Amino acid sequence: MSQLAKQVARRRTFAIISHPDAGKTTLTEKLLLYGGAIQLAGEVKARGERRRTRSDWMKVERERGISVSSSVMTYDYGDYTYNLLDTPGHEDFSEDTYRTLTAVDSAVMVLDAAKGIEGQTRKLFEVCRLRDVPIITFINKMDREALDPFTLLDDIEQTLQLEVTPGSWPVGMGADFRGCYEVLHDRLVLMQRGQRNRAKGGEIVTGIDSQGIDDALGDRAVKLRDEVEMARGLCPEFDRASYLEGNMTPVFFGSALNNFGVQALLEAIADLAPSPRPQAAESRMVEPTEEQVSGFVFKIQANMDPKHRDRLAFIRLCSGRFERGMKLRHQRTEKQINVHNAVLFLAQDRERAEEAFPGDIIGIPNHGNLHIGDTLSEKEELRFLGIPSFAPELLQRVRPEDPLRAKHLGRALLQLAEEGAAQIIKTRLGGNWIVGVAGALQFEVLADRIRTEYNIPVIFEGTSHHTALWLESDDAAALKKFVDSNEALVADDHQNDPVFLPRSAWHLQCMKDDYPDIRFLKTKEPSR
Repeated sequence: MSQLAKQVARRRTFAIISHPDAGKTTLTEKLLLYGGAIQLAGEVKARGERRRTRSDWMKVERERGISVSSSVMTYDYGDYTYNLLDTPGHEDFSEDTYRTLTAVDSAVMVLDAAKGIEGQTRKLFEVCRLRDVPIITFINKMDREALDPFTLLDDIEQTLQLEVTPGSWPVGMGADFRGCYEVLHDRLVLMQRGQRNRAKGGEIVTGIDSQGIDDALGDRAVKLRDEVEMARGLCPEFDRASYLEGNMTPVFFGSALNNFGVQALLEAIADLAPSPRPQAAESRMVEPTEEQVSGFVFKIQANMDPKHRDRLAFIRLCSGRFERGMKLRHQRTEKQINVHNAVLFLAQDRERAEEAFPGDIIGIPNHGNLHIGDTLSEKEELRFLGIPSFAPELLQRVRPEDPLRAKHLGRALLQLAEEGAAQIIKTRLGGNWIVGVAGALQFEVLADRIRTEYNIPVIFEGTSHHTALWLESDDAAALKKFVDSNEALVADDHQNDPVFLPRSAWHLQCMKDDYPDIRFLKTKEPSR
């Protein structure tokens, strides 16, 4: 096996998805704790000093206790390198989540043991299904009162139409939660109560029929054996091929707050989850073990370090061995980029990337040249697919409180548009800035970011527009005629592509009937 193939085989690039408040951020932090990336929950080990770092690094995230931006954390555990992408849990940030899921090979779905499948979980799962992303399920908060484990498995199976198989089985729940029997390893692991912010192991008893389980659990041992036997009878055995196809999910139980089940989950990701998979390009499938370096931009983030007003393009490497200083071809502009200052991430902390391999996420400082969906490669002309922009569901006009700051606001909005935080369009008549988002909370977050990161207090106001759709036509003259005839309802996005702003659904249908040569698009693929 080549050195490149060995590096590919040891990588696991995965996202964590959940409904808000299921414990996703806590689990993320504990995975880092067990992976050795942090010494205490909330603290990062970096150059000898202890600095507080969380996956939720934005000010608004810390204040609200929610994730509104994807963050990347790379760390080693055992013989494996993990690239963990923490996605926004709030439904209003679904577009950022979708783009993040284009960059992973598998996902961990976190459920609240008292609630089972919730609305946002279902939506995120459907995104995973669209991309055939394999899913491991972690049922969290077993230290609280919870639904019966069989009820939870049935909920997953019936709601998501997934085959389920237990990876572990809980012993009790709430105050009586004692630990889990790990079905795949035939061992009982007892929860050790103690400090929540330190990694710790519990007592392990091997063999479901061993006397050690009777000694550890007493009368509960009989119930555990009966439940495990019933679960094995009702659920199919784990089939890795079915899991990799996205048809089966192994289910693990635990309590992230108490550090229990986290190590079993980490081991399951290593044992079960796929290494970096082939990526679909316009011309062919790109294998990770190919020598030529290639990758695509799935996220751009501004002001991760407000002191430096930086913008970073997040690149998912798809093939080859990346080395610092190498030149990559930017396919959209056909220009060479000398990548000498790429970085690896631990949330907002970063270190220089001397080398990286398929599955790794690297950051490249960006001055407006790189856009979401762009492809970088050494020589071959490639264009990776499946990273679209979506038509916004909500529109509002935005203006600065101080009219003299209008130009500054324009620059700030364009930066936010480049990172995909919102759809930003400017009307051709009047030059008004209109912001389009998927959910109302995004307006509040954008206002907060513009105020804190760019020092521009802004006002959002309602508009009479129904939606914003991109315009496209094979007939350039027909497109020009439409734009000239409807200039009052035409705007340009941050890439200067024309956008139509219908007043209502009925108005949109009339335009479609009157202009059959025009396509009104709800999604837009990256520019070639």
